Amino acid sequence: MSKVTLFFGSFNPIHVGHLIIAQSVLNQSETEQVWFVVSPQSPFKKSAQLLNEHQRYFLVELAIQNNSKFLVSNIEFGLPKPNYTIDTLSYLKEKFPFHEFSLLMGGDNIATIKQWKNYEKIINNHQIYVYDRNDSNLEEAPQHSRIIFLDVPKIQISSTNIRNLIKNQKSIQYLVPELVREEIEKAGYYL
Repeated sequence: MSKVTLFFGSFNPIHVGHLIIAQSVLNQSETEQVWFVVSPQSPFKKSAQLLNEHQRYFLVELAIQNNSKFLVSNIEFGLPKPNYTIDTLSYLKEKFPFHEFSLLMGGDNIATIKQWKNYEKIINNHQIYVYDRNDSNLEEAPQHSRIIFLDVPKIQISSTNIRNLIKNQKSIQYLVPELVREEIEKAGYYL
Protein backbone atom coordinates (compact mmCIF):
# COMPACT_ATOMS: atom_id res chain seq x y z
CA MET A 1 0.00 0.00 0.00
CA SER A 2 1.58 3.26 -1.17
CA LYS A 3 1.14 6.22 1.21
CA VAL A 4 0.08 9.37 -0.63
CA THR A 5 -0.72 12.71 0.96
CA LEU A 6 -3.06 14.96 -0.99
CA PHE A 7 -2.41 18.69 -0.89
CA PHE A 8 -5.55 20.33 -2.28
CA GLY A 9 -5.40 23.95 -3.33
CA SER A 10 -6.02 26.65 -5.85
CA PHE A 11 -2.26 27.25 -6.14
CA ASN A 12 -3.07 30.66 -7.58
CA PRO A 13 -0.06 30.76 -7.98
CA ILE A 14 2.00 28.06 -6.28
CA HIS A 15 4.79 29.53 -4.14
CA VAL A 16 7.76 28.37 -2.08
CA GLY A 17 5.62 28.20 1.07
CA HIS A 18 3.54 25.43 -0.54
CA LEU A 19 6.71 23.51 -1.39
CA ILE A 20 8.12 23.84 2.15
CA ILE A 21 4.83 22.58 3.61
CA ALA A 22 4.77 19.61 1.22
CA GLN A 23 8.39 18.73 2.04
CA SER A 24 7.57 18.97 5.76
CA VAL A 25 4.91 16.25 5.50
CA LEU A 26 7.43 14.00 3.72
CA ASN A 27 9.99 14.65 6.46
CA GLN A 28 7.61 14.18 9.40
CA SER A 29 5.43 11.26 8.34
CA GLU A 30 5.46 7.97 6.47
CA THR A 31 4.18 9.73 3.34
CA GLU A 32 5.91 8.48 0.21
CA GLN A 33 4.49 11.04 -2.23
CA VAL A 34 2.67 14.35 -2.07
CA TRP A 35 0.12 14.98 -4.81
CA PHE A 36 -0.69 18.64 -5.45
CA VAL A 37 -4.38 18.48 -6.35
CA VAL A 38 -5.19 21.60 -8.34
CA SER A 39 -8.77 22.55 -7.53
CA PRO A 40 -10.76 24.05 -10.38
CA GLN A 41 -13.22 25.77 -8.04
CA SER A 42 -13.45 25.67 -4.27
CA PRO A 43 -16.95 25.83 -2.80
CA PHE A 44 -15.56 28.61 -0.58
CA LYS A 45 -13.84 30.73 -3.26
CA LYS A 46 -15.23 32.74 -6.15
CA SER A 47 -13.93 31.41 -9.45
CA ALA A 48 -13.44 34.94 -10.87
CA GLN A 49 -10.31 35.25 -8.70
CA LEU A 50 -8.71 32.18 -10.25
CA LEU A 51 -6.28 31.88 -13.12
CA ASN A 52 -7.46 29.19 -15.56
CA GLU A 53 -7.09 25.73 -13.97
CA HIS A 54 -4.84 24.42 -16.79
CA GLN A 55 -2.51 27.40 -16.41
CA ARG A 56 -2.32 26.85 -12.62
CA TYR A 57 -1.68 23.13 -13.23
CA PHE A 58 1.21 24.00 -15.56
CA LEU A 59 2.71 26.37 -12.97
CA VAL A 60 2.61 23.58 -10.35
CA GLU A 61 4.22 21.23 -12.88
CA LEU A 62 7.06 23.72 -13.35
CA ALA A 63 7.46 24.20 -9.59
CA ILE A 64 7.80 20.51 -8.71
CA GLN A 65 9.57 19.07 -11.75
CA ASN A 66 12.82 18.40 -9.86
CA ASN A 67 11.25 16.46 -6.97
CA SER A 68 10.28 12.87 -7.76
CA LYS A 69 8.20 12.65 -4.57
CA PHE A 70 5.92 15.49 -5.70
CA LEU A 71 3.22 14.96 -8.33
CA VAL A 72 0.57 17.29 -9.70
CA SER A 73 -2.97 16.03 -10.20
CA ASN A 74 -5.83 17.34 -12.31
CA ILE A 75 -8.18 14.67 -10.93
CA GLU A 76 -10.80 17.26 -9.98
CA PHE A 77 -10.97 18.85 -13.43
CA GLY A 78 -13.36 16.15 -14.66
CA LEU A 79 -15.46 15.90 -11.51
CA PRO A 80 -18.70 17.84 -10.98
CA LYS A 81 -18.23 21.44 -9.83
CA PRO A 82 -18.02 22.64 -7.18
CA ASN A 83 -15.74 19.87 -5.97
CA TYR A 84 -16.10 18.41 -2.50
CA THR A 85 -13.16 16.67 -0.86
CA ILE A 86 -15.20 13.60 0.13
CA ASP A 87 -16.24 13.02 -3.50
CA THR A 88 -12.67 13.35 -4.73
CA LEU A 89 -11.44 10.94 -2.04
CA SER A 90 -14.09 8.37 -3.00
CA TYR A 91 -13.12 8.67 -6.66
CA LEU A 92 -9.39 8.33 -5.89
CA LYS A 93 -9.96 5.30 -3.66
CA GLU A 94 -11.80 3.61 -6.52
CA LYS A 95 -9.21 4.58 -9.14
CA PHE A 96 -6.13 3.79 -6.99
CA PRO A 97 -7.11 0.90 -4.66
CA PHE A 98 -3.48 0.24 -3.66
CA HIS A 99 -2.88 3.77 -2.39
CA GLU A 100 -3.59 4.94 1.14
CA PHE A 101 -4.60 8.60 0.95
CA SER A 102 -4.10 11.18 3.67
CA LEU A 103 -4.76 14.92 3.56
CA LEU A 104 -2.55 17.93 4.14
CA MET A 105 -4.34 21.12 5.16
CA GLY A 106 -3.87 24.42 6.91
CA GLY A 107 -5.11 25.12 10.40
CA ASP A 108 -7.76 27.43 8.94
CA ASN A 109 -9.27 24.45 7.10
CA ILE A 110 -9.19 22.02 10.02
CA ALA A 111 -10.88 24.71 12.16
CA THR A 112 -13.82 24.81 9.71
CA ILE A 113 -13.87 21.14 8.65
CA LYS A 114 -17.20 20.61 10.40
CA GLN A 115 -18.74 22.68 7.59
CA TRP A 116 -17.45 20.26 4.95
CA LYS A 117 -19.63 17.69 3.25
CA ASN A 118 -19.39 14.36 5.21
CA TYR A 119 -16.51 15.65 7.30
CA GLU A 120 -16.84 12.77 9.82
CA LYS A 121 -16.21 10.24 7.06
CA ILE A 122 -13.09 12.16 6.01
CA ILE A 123 -11.67 12.26 9.55
CA ASN A 124 -12.58 8.66 10.36
CA ASN A 125 -11.05 7.22 7.19
CA HIS A 126 -8.04 9.41 6.42
CA GLN A 127 -4.99 10.68 8.28
CA ILE A 128 -5.02 14.49 8.28
CA TYR A 129 -1.76 16.40 8.53
CA VAL A 130 -2.22 20.00 9.62
CA TYR A 131 0.15 22.95 9.38
CA ASP A 132 -0.55 26.03 11.45
CA ARG A 133 -1.25 29.29 9.70
CA ASN A 134 -1.26 32.69 11.31
CA ASP A 135 -5.00 33.02 10.71
CA SER A 136 -5.76 29.60 12.23
CA ASN A 137 -8.22 29.31 15.10
CA LEU A 138 -7.11 25.87 16.24
CA GLU A 139 -9.41 25.88 19.28
CA GLU A 140 -12.20 25.20 16.77
CA ALA A 141 -10.45 22.12 15.36
CA PRO A 142 -12.00 18.74 16.20
CA GLN A 143 -9.95 16.46 18.45
CA HIS A 144 -9.21 13.14 16.77
CA SER A 145 -6.31 10.67 16.77
CA ARG A 146 -6.11 10.85 12.96
CA ILE A 147 -5.41 14.62 13.03
CA ILE A 148 -1.67 15.23 13.32
CA PHE A 149 -0.12 18.67 13.62
CA LEU A 150 3.13 19.18 11.73
CA ASP A 151 6.02 21.36 12.80
CA VAL A 152 6.23 23.69 9.81
CA PRO A 153 7.93 27.09 9.75
CA LYS A 154 5.38 29.89 9.55
CA ILE A 155 6.10 31.66 6.31
CA GLN A 156 4.40 34.95 5.55
CA ILE A 157 3.86 34.24 1.85
CA SER A 158 0.43 34.12 0.30
CA SER A 159 -0.81 33.76 -3.25
CA THR A 160 -2.93 36.89 -2.70
CA ASN A 161 0.17 38.90 -1.77
CA ILE A 162 2.02 37.56 -4.81
CA ARG A 163 -0.86 38.52 -7.12
CA ASN A 164 -0.90 42.02 -5.59
CA LEU A 165 2.85 42.41 -6.10
CA ILE A 166 2.46 41.42 -9.77
CA LYS A 167 -0.46 43.82 -10.23
CA ASN A 168 1.69 46.61 -8.75
CA GLN A 169 4.62 45.58 -10.99
CA LYS A 170 6.83 44.55 -8.05
CA SER A 171 9.23 41.59 -8.05
CA ILE A 172 8.10 38.13 -6.91
CA GLN A 173 11.61 36.72 -7.14
CA TYR A 174 12.34 34.23 -4.30
CA LEU A 175 8.61 33.97 -3.45
CA VAL A 176 7.93 31.48 -6.24
CA PRO A 177 10.28 28.99 -7.95
CA GLU A 178 12.27 30.69 -10.69
CA LEU A 179 10.61 28.75 -13.54
CA VAL A 180 7.20 29.77 -12.19
CA ARG A 181 8.26 33.44 -12.03
CA GLU A 182 9.55 33.30 -15.60
CA GLU A 183 6.31 31.73 -16.88
CA ILE A 184 4.10 34.23 -15.01
CA GLU A 185 6.09 37.14 -16.46
CA LYS A 186 6.25 35.69 -19.96
CA ALA A 187 2.49 34.98 -20.04
CA GLY A 188 1.51 38.23 -18.31
CA TYR A 189 -0.50 36.45 -15.60
CA TYR A 190 -2.15 38.43 -12.79
CA LEU A 191 -1.57 41.88 -14.35
